[in-house]
Amino acid sequence: MSCNIIAESNKDTVIAEYTPEPRNSTAFQTEAELEREFIRLLCEQGYNYLQIHSEKDLLINLRAQLEKLNHYKFSDSEWDNFFKSVISSQTDSKTAKTERIQENFIHAIKRDDGTTQNIMLINKENIHENILQVINQYSVSKTEDAKNSNRYDVTILVNGLPLVHIELKRRGVAIREAFNQIDRYKRESFGAGYKLFDYVQIFVISNGTDTKYYANTTRFDKSHSSFDFTSYWADAGNKNIHDLIDFTKTFFARHTILNVLTKYCVFTSEQKLMVMRPYQITATERIINKIKCANNYKRYGTIKAGGYIWHTTGSGKTLTSFKTAIIAANLDFIDKVLFVVDRKDLDTQTMNEYNKYKEGAANSNSSTRILQAQLSDSSAKIIITTIQKLAIFIRKNKSHSVYNKHVVIIFDECHRSQFGDMHRAIIKTFKNYYIFGFTGTPIFAENSGNNNKAAPFFTTDLTFGDKIHAYTILNAIQDKNVLPFRVYYYSTMHKKENIIDELVHDIDREKAYNAPERISQIVKYVIEHFNEQTRHREFNSIFAASSINAAMLYYNEFKKQAGTNLKVAIIYSYSVNNEENSESTAELDNEQRELLETAIKDYNSMFSTNYDTSSEKFQNYYKDVSMRTKNREIDILIVVNMFLTGFDAQKLNTLWVDKNLKMHGLIQAFSRTNRIYNERKHHGNIICFRNLQNQVDEAIKQFGNDDPKNIIIIREFEYYHKQYSNMIQELINKFPLESEIMGESNEKNFIALFGAVLKMQNLLSSFEEFSGQEIISTRDFQDYQSKYLDLRDKYKRIIDNDEADINNDIVFEIELLTQVDINIDYILMLAGKYKNDGDKEILITIQKTAASSPELRSKRELIEIFMSRINDYQDIITEWREFVRRQREKDLIDIIKRENLNPDKVRKFIKESFKAGYIKTTGTYIRDFMPPVNLFDKNRESKKARIIQELRGYLEKYSGI
Repeated sequence: MSCNIIAESNKDTVIAEYTPEPRNSTAFQTEAELEREFIRLLCEQGYNYLQIHSEKDLLINLRAQLEKLNHYKFSDSEWDNFFKSVISSQTDSKTAKTERIQENFIHAIKRDDGTTQNIMLINKENIHENILQVINQYSVSKTEDAKNSNRYDVTILVNGLPLVHIELKRRGVAIREAFNQIDRYKRESFGAGYKLFDYVQIFVISNGTDTKYYANTTRFDKSHSSFDFTSYWADAGNKNIHDLIDFTKTFFARHTILNVLTKYCVFTSEQKLMVMRPYQITATERIINKIKCANNYKRYGTIKAGGYIWHTTGSGKTLTSFKTAIIAANLDFIDKVLFVVDRKDLDTQTMNEYNKYKEGAANSNSSTRILQAQLSDSSAKIIITTIQKLAIFIRKNKSHSVYNKHVVIIFDECHRSQFGDMHRAIIKTFKNYYIFGFTGTPIFAENSGNNNKAAPFFTTDLTFGDKIHAYTILNAIQDKNVLPFRVYYYSTMHKKENIIDELVHDIDREKAYNAPERISQIVKYVIEHFNEQTRHREFNSIFAASSINAAMLYYNEFKKQAGTNLKVAIIYSYSVNNEENSESTAELDNEQRELLETAIKDYNSMFSTNYDTSSEKFQNYYKDVSMRTKNREIDILIVVNMFLTGFDAQKLNTLWVDKNLKMHGLIQAFSRTNRIYNERKHHGNIICFRNLQNQVDEAIKQFGNDDPKNIIIIREFEYYHKQYSNMIQELINKFPLESEIMGESNEKNFIALFGAVLKMQNLLSSFEEFSGQEIISTRDFQDYQSKYLDLRDKYKRIIDNDEADINNDIVFEIELLTQVDINIDYILMLAGKYKNDGDKEILITIQKTAASSPELRSKRELIEIFMSRINDYQDIITEWREFVRRQREKDLIDIIKRENLNPDKVRKFIKESFKAGYIKTTGTYIRDFMPPVNLFDKNRESKKARIIQELRGYLEKYSGI
């Protein structure tokens, strides 16, 4: 009798396959209509709609729902104490509220009669006991703790607490606008009153056409508050669900949203909330289903009780396996869960997460004594250990009671587990095991490197069982969960490397690759192109050498050529059958050890540390190198094999390769570069100094789906440059600079075409070949850019005045424009040059630049006035600052006098606006400093609108200088 875990039941959190609803309506849909339709669908799914728009009503409802959930009636004094001490303590942070929902959700209250009563905020055991309600247009007025008045779109209440908030924009408006609006609410009003909106766990943003979700993370750092970290919901086949109607019927199905909130959020040891993605949830549930099925049909202790998860590198396998381990440990028939990692992956973060779940679950001590104690302790249900320690334990303990227990064994990064003796020992020793592996690059027969096909364990499926779920690199790149690669291939020899490989013996081949002239040329190239590849050191890199000897040669050459201009570190070890410590330096020969000692001394001098090659200090050196590489304190880390698998560093974007890579090893190494960080990190750079093109093509074909090459690998320069050339020709032919663009239709066509040019130029700018091949002159490009910005300003004014929805089909590529923008420092540099040389061309360049730059257009008048007096100045920088200060004061006085504004109030308002970065127009801000106006005066609103426009212009003019 079989148990098909692929056939999902209707209680699975992620639907197996979703067919989008047919679209019957083609009429224009307002934001209000979209909101009503969304709420109607929620009500059809069992949500109760409430007319709650104020905090007073929210509090009344909260008490009623918690009473209903807990089957308990509070007295007024009990509720008052519970509310003030637990729900809304004024000393509580957002972090404390998140922790209260995710972990400490049951609280004991003292009843009036002196006894205690447990009150839960959310029921995680029986999720359908929780009460789902929906409210909309909840209002917050400006108060001392609310910087602005705001009205929220739609909020999901769970047991009366706002746990999910949805922000909507009408179709045709960028979804990012909804994201930005939530960001503004966080700053301005979520923390107002009793701060109940600090309880929000998940945000959903939608413009009807596109819908995404993300966690209300409690750590707002540069990267994790970025729009790039929003996620699509999908079905189990990784098909994204975009439309709000489809999203509502899947993500907001009662069992799904409640499962996500109660099971599939992770509050990390760093006090950051993470919401799992659909493929992670699917993998977790399928493993749990497989365990239950294997137990029911007594398949434990066989390969049918296991399987493997193929989730590509960078997709969050450790989070998935962590959550799986915790859920499995809570199954009543499971005695223990072993989470098995390679020693080098036992980093501080992984240990902290498990120790947070269960104190003492993880330890990095190389001794197996603690592992033996944990395996003997019936209360230790979950244990994190290394492959090495588990192997030693089995070898030293031929019999142990744990071998007869029901044990789930989860291998993290199972492509690196020992498929031979190690695995054989585990399945021979443990009698009732359920064994699972996670990998980003499975071992297939084609990439096993094992010629002995009779060997029992040489592929992932033979080792762990059937594939349970897949999320490939193609899926991840399409979802923007990881970045694509841009690969360069450079020939470093007169003969092609593959010919050399065929003609010379190994020792001669290594000698040719390590020739001093070749090493010197490669190092020179890396130094010359380092800033370009790392976007002027915003990111850093790894250099992969073919051997320890090659790594030593490269390190010495970098010291010789780069000196202190680049922070270069090196790490390597010698691995023998030393399962106790796989990063041992004990077997290095004298020369290798001496070079490593010298390099570590250089490192100590660079960072004021105290490491060496002794066993314990080398382990600490490894950890410190890992930390400093992640923090971008190291520019180039030279490695042989270390750090090419399992190492995640968001700020690393470049891999220099001088070694032969293939199949899973190649994908693993490349994937060190493609973690999402910010909008300036577009792809991972791979610079190959060997002919690896065939190997790259084979690896991508093996680990992607269909024909993924053109998605995973950014194509060659010529491909994009040809498209760019055609765009420029079309631009010149259709919209010559000497002709005016006439009519709305032509304006929109120009915007679309020039926007495409900007997007393509942004991509091409990352190719060094693009320099000098721009086709169009800088001067002409600036003129086109000025036209583009004029049209942006024109349509922006129309939108601001609510005259029309003319921009529905216009997409401006402003972000791409500003990534390569020129700032005021550049203008001042040109001003100084013009003062010294008197070259009129420089003056024209300044004028053109000011007109074509989004940042400088508003400052064009200032620049022109300053330049007209340039010969009167001695120190350009000092004079510019004084000039701006005088002009800023003069312009503000002019506005105050012209509009008869209250000077003190408007100055305070402007000061706050510069801090906030925008003019606040809601509430009574503007009326507070306007002159008294009759309530029935027809010109009242137009006067207010005029003042707003003037102040916006003033803010834009003087921002950033």
